[in-house]
Amino acid sequence: MSVKVQTPEGIISLTNDVIATVVGAAVTDNYGVVGMVSKNLLRDNLNEVLKKENYAKGVVISKSGDDVAVDVYILVSYGTKISVICQNIQQAVKYQVEQLLGFETKYVNVHVKGVKVD
Repeated sequence: MSVKVQTPEGIISLTNDVIATVVGAAVTDNYGVVGMVSKNLLRDNLNEVLKKENYAKGVVISKSGDDVAVDVYILVSYGTKISVICQNIQQAVKYQVEQLLGFETKYVNVHVKGVKVD
């Protein structure tokens, strides 16, 4: 699936991998985020923190009509306030997607899959 953005010059089609790269960079730049993890923890290995080239495994893009929803799966650091981390991620993802890709996300759902103790 891809997201199509209408511009005065024509239509731009963005694949999930492109969106996942932008979203993954916005997520991992937040304080308290250890990294992104796969949405399928049992199949893809529970302890694996995704690298930049695998962000697509931890990001799910869904589109319903004109509404785009982004689901991200993260691992947080012990001792941090999870609700604040999630709010910061939501704001950062919405801002980065709007500024870099040119479309708005209706929902940014953050799924905390674990807490890592240093």
